[in-house]
Amino acid sequence: MIERAPRGPSSLPIHLALLVCAAIVLAPVVWTVAAGFRTQISLLMGDLTFTPIWSNFQEVLFSKTSDFLLNYRNSIIVGALSTALCVTVATLAAFSLNRTPWRRWVVQAFLAWTLVFHMIPPVALASAWFTMAHSVGLENTFAGLILAHATLNLPMAIWLMSVFVREVPKELEEAAIVDGASTPVLLRHVILPLIAPGLAATAILTFVFSWNEFAVALTLSMKQTATVPVAIAKYAQDFEIQYTQMAASAALAMLPALLVLLVAQRFIVKGLTQGAVK
Repeated sequence: MIERAPRGPSSLPIHLALLVCAAIVLAPVVWTVAAGFRTQISLLMGDLTFTPIWSNFQEVLFSKTSDFLLNYRNSIIVGALSTALCVTVATLAAFSLNRTPWRRWVVQAFLAWTLVFHMIPPVALASAWFTMAHSVGLENTFAGLILAHATLNLPMAIWLMSVFVREVPKELEEAAIVDGASTPVLLRHVILPLIAPGLAATAILTFVFSWNEFAVALTLSMKQTATVPVAIAKYAQDFEIQYTQMAASAALAMLPALLVLLVAQRFIVKGLTQGAVK
């Protein structure tokens, strides 16, 4: 007589718990998107049913008084260039920390400093950012915003890239050096292909954080260089808060980050859970 293997614990409670967590996370997003399709009166009265309208999105995108498309362009420029700069510096820093003969206490002190800097709220440094930018003429410029966002995200990027570079087998590098490879060739043809998943994960996270950053962007930008978070905040005025237009602009602001995450989610999972190589 064949005995049946004992059944493991039911996965139903786990699935229910995951559904509850997903509902908690998605509920504010769904509410915000739905608010973008409502009238101001319907939203303030709390009507459960409503007829969807497109006027809020038309006002945000095509109104003569709206600069949202300009803000969208600004966010893409700042996010893309600051991400490229941040990831480049972080990769070189990670290579230096893990492959050059630094004293161990120097590496640990540097990483500890980056961790402390990353823990400081950006709003606490907003006035300092403005003072430094004003002193060198970078306020209300893309260069100032790009440098600020790259600096804010650099600690996280260095920590992530250090993990990925550390996982690359040193034997591969030693073989390349024996074959006469210089440091740039070693980085380009040996290190970067192996850490590609981690590089992509770091770039995606850096772009998302740059896209969502508000305090420093509000301090360093004006109308010509304002980013999307700053544009959304402008719908809260002294005598009126345009809730539905704010919700519509927030829904539009989710699209780039959501698209990037959906397209490259496999890189994020692989990079953050497995490291650069197995």
